[in-house]
Amino acid sequence: MIRCLFFVLCLGVMSPSLAFKPFKIKDIRVDGLQRISSGTVFSYLPVKVGDEFTEKKSAKAIRALFKTGFFKDIKLNVEGSIIVIIVVERPSIAEIKIEGNKAIDKDVLEKSFGKLGFKKGRVFNKSLLDQIEQELRRVYFAQGKYGVKIKTTVTPMSRNRVAVEIDISEGRGSKIQKINIVGNEKFADKKLLKLFKLRKPGAFTFYSKNDQYSKQKLAGDLEKLKSFYKDRGYFDFKINSTQVSISPNKKDIYITVNVTEGELYRIQEIKLAGKLVVSAKELEEKVIVTSGSIYSLKKITESIKNISERLGDDGYAFASIKNVPDVDKEKKTVKLTLFIDPGRRVYVRRIIMVGNLRTSDIVLRREMRQLEGSWYSGKKIKRSKIRLQ
Repeated sequence: MIRCLFFVLCLGVMSPSLAFKPFKIKDIRVDGLQRISSGTVFSYLPVKVGDEFTEKKSAKAIRALFKTGFFKDIKLNVEGSIIVIIVVERPSIAEIKIEGNKAIDKDVLEKSFGKLGFKKGRVFNKSLLDQIEQELRRVYFAQGKYGVKIKTTVTPMSRNRVAVEIDISEGRGSKIQKINIVGNEKFADKKLLKLFKLRKPGAFTFYSKNDQYSKQKLAGDLEKLKSFYKDRGYFDFKINSTQVSISPNKKDIYITVNVTEGELYRIQEIKLAGKLVVSAKELEEKVIVTSGSIYSLKKITESIKNISERLGDDGYAFASIKNVPDVDKEKKTVKLTLFIDPGRRVYVRRIIMVGNLRTSDIVLRREMRQLEGSWYSGKKIKRSKIRLQ
């Protein structure tokens, strides 16, 4: 006697004649497999031989197998106490052909596809191909190529395989026609726009491509703009918003940057805190900002670097120095506290020479001022490098 299990969704109460009677599983058989092994299927199944098989477990088994993404159709039959799973495998990818890509290297694209699980030998998934198509568009849009066209073709092959062709028409990169900075009063547009890598078409932009919009380049330019203001005392400077608009023909780009400059701030006081493993006087000499001077993020960063290098000379290779500002909005002043965490003192266990084919290690080691078994010293490592060169 052969019983077939069907899943029926209805509004109302199921007839008692359709009720499913649980039973103990005697055997499980899988039909329709081509590339995937039975063992792989059994590893995903939530039931095994000897378990009691119920309607709830049957639904769970179907869901578990569909979740693997290996199959496009699954049927579950019951023959006595034997479960028969009939599957239709998804095709595998035999080859991926990419045409028309000039701005992005083919190897880079294939590596990116592989990270998503879309590569030769893997199970073909149409939804994943659609996702890749959308991601490609996003990447080209970020490079200012808004006219890009992407066409994907899936061709069936023998042995349940497919060939995937991705045809890219990159189009011409959209050109920047204007960059507007709104809200600046302290510095003129001309001076600020000189900081930007992106610019309007000019004599040399044909080679540099800086007249073509790029999301990455714009992000870099905005960071330069921030640094420019923060290095000149404008502690509260903000970029409120950035709008990038494109003409209807997708050839011209217009960029608007809205800023709030804020007021000029001065440094009221500078102090060192934390664990001072080197004398405070010696570390204070490394600080290049002074009380009463205009706030400068660049000088503060250089001061932190100087202190870090000094600690490195005494073996504290992984020292951490944090800038903790205390801002007085009314007086427009900043009290700086440089909090020092020297970390553990470290020593050099081994020095390894690599790439010296003509000169032996012993000859090179004569020039080393940093020695094995001694405390790490950034100063001695620099000196050793100069002597080796």
